[in-house]
Amino acid sequence: QVQLVESGGGLVQAGEPLRLSCAASGSIVSINSMGWYGQAPGKQRELVARINRAGRTDYADSVKGRCTISRDNAKNTVFLQMNSLKPEDTNVYYCAATRMGKYAPDYWGQGTQVTVST
Repeated sequence: QVQLVESGGGLVQAGEPLRLSCAASGSIVSINSMGWYGQAPGKQRELVARINRAGRTDYADSVKGRCTISRDNAKNTVFLQMNSLKPEDTNVYYCAATRMGKYAPDYWGQGTQVTVST
């Protein structure tokens, strides 16, 4: 099992930055990819950004150029730096971890609310 604990959410104004952190613990040797997914009320959870153990990254088109995902393998922590936030970035953000050889996440954090006001 892997436990994921997110931090860094909150209320910000449009245009401001925010950084999310996710610390992993447990059977982390089995984990290849870690990432962030966003979910708005009544909508499906969608990929925001992910990074694998080799450092390869994927981003949703909506955040390309505004967000950067990074990973500290020594500390088993992944970060999402979000800049130039927009009201439509308002979501619950979930940290996710995917095991080697898998595509869909196997483990989820509890979620952290990000609210962007105008």
